[in-house]
Amino acid sequence: MRSAARIARRHFLGDTSLGIGGAALAALLGQENALAANEPIVGSPATGSSPSSQRGSLAGLPHFAPRAKHVIYLFQNGAPTHVDLFDYKPKLSEMHGKPVPEEYFAGKRFSTMTGSPQGKVMLAPVEPFAQRGASGAWVSDFLPHTAAIADELCFIKSLHSDAVNHAPAISLLLSGAQIPGRPTLGAWLSYGLGTESESLPAFVVMTSVSKGTTCGQIFYDFYWGSGFLPSRFQGVKFRGSSDPVLYLRNPEGINSEIRRGQLDDLARLNALKLAESGDPEISTRIAQYEMAFRMQASVPELTDLRQESAETLDLYGPQVREPGTFAYHCLMARRLIERGVRSVQVMHAGWDQHNSLTTELYTQCKDTDQPSAALVLDLKRRGLLQDTLVIWGGEFGRTPFIQGNLNERARWGRDHHPYAFTAWLAGGGVRPGISYGESDDLGMNVARDPVHVHDLQATILYLMGVDHERLTFKFQGRQFRLTDVHGQVVQPILA
Repeated sequence: MRSAARIARRHFLGDTSLGIGGAALAALLGQENALAANEPIVGSPATGSSPSSQRGSLAGLPHFAPRAKHVIYLFQNGAPTHVDLFDYKPKLSEMHGKPVPEEYFAGKRFSTMTGSPQGKVMLAPVEPFAQRGASGAWVSDFLPHTAAIADELCFIKSLHSDAVNHAPAISLLLSGAQIPGRPTLGAWLSYGLGTESESLPAFVVMTSVSKGTTCGQIFYDFYWGSGFLPSRFQGVKFRGSSDPVLYLRNPEGINSEIRRGQLDDLARLNALKLAESGDPEISTRIAQYEMAFRMQASVPELTDLRQESAETLDLYGPQVREPGTFAYHCLMARRLIERGVRSVQVMHAGWDQHNSLTTELYTQCKDTDQPSAALVLDLKRRGLLQDTLVIWGGEFGRTPFIQGNLNERARWGRDHHPYAFTAWLAGGGVRPGISYGESDDLGMNVARDPVHVHDLQATILYLMGVDHERLTFKFQGRQFRLTDVHGQVVQPILA
């Protein structure tokens, strides 16, 4: 027995060690053999070669020259009210307090909190609108900082979705399916395009909620999950605290040298198991341990705002110095893409204003307006906006009719509305200073140039150099993609 144990130990320390370095390196570069069976349908290789700094991209990607290399999604959980912020409808003011015309809602499904709009009345915008900049885009007084950069933005005013409740609608927008479990946008980008950073994840997520709000959506981790893709492609959540990433610090009494030795031993054990089973999650584990080790140095440097000038900090507003706020996360988003992170998802909750338009909408806009505009301006002045796509929007809009009692202004609200809503895009190959699509004269339904959420997904991938029909992953017998079996690139908004 003692001899057998010695042989096993020699086998462990000797014979198998030859392949350990290669296995770990393959995992870090995203070339593990376990993915070969799930090679996506990518068509012919792209013209030219991928940038040397692009690590772990699939063969043949990008499919064509990308207009953007990075995506920052400023996702507004809870659904901002399009008719109070961006979609100006004079008729809505004229019909304030009048019944909703039946022809606008006949045959449509609404949230159970509203039921049928029958008997409801129209609600005028809470604050005035004005045309902004040379483009003449209509933006509410709620958003003075966004109004000031209107000529940098592309407004899509004809978005529509299939879901009437928050969780299914967010899942549909970010993963292409109302039922959770599919890979999200950032995971697809990480899987297909790899990363430009050795010391930070390809996909980072940050969440916040305005102070004092009584409403807000729960942040489920499947909103940044990798679904059936290997888990190393899921988003890494950065927290708003002194420890942005949990378990990154060494335990007390453990220094970097000891930690390095532990990880080397752990890599040998994991490599043995990988050789036995071929499970891609084991190579994920190897890669994530190595990434965590490198992040011990990169994350403190990333979050050190002493490197930023007072002018830059002032640009983002007073909350930028408070970790966990939307302003702080917007600045972190810029710092992350500067360091090669492919996709940053900044999620801010509190827009679910069923009965708080006249209170919490002011708070939401105050907390998000200046940082959102500052991010666009900051990226532009640093020469980063041209290859960084910024997206601002929620999962759907809010009803043009009231939820609540018209005589109780303090309780005015609007319900969920998937039939027409607005988002804006900036940079990354999008035409600035335009408004695309149009809702009807009450902001109820799309009247011209409809853009389904699958069309938005296809367009984002296109701007990143990816054909949404050709980036697929085989799971349970069929090829899946972000846009499912739908989606058309919105060509008129491309620069």
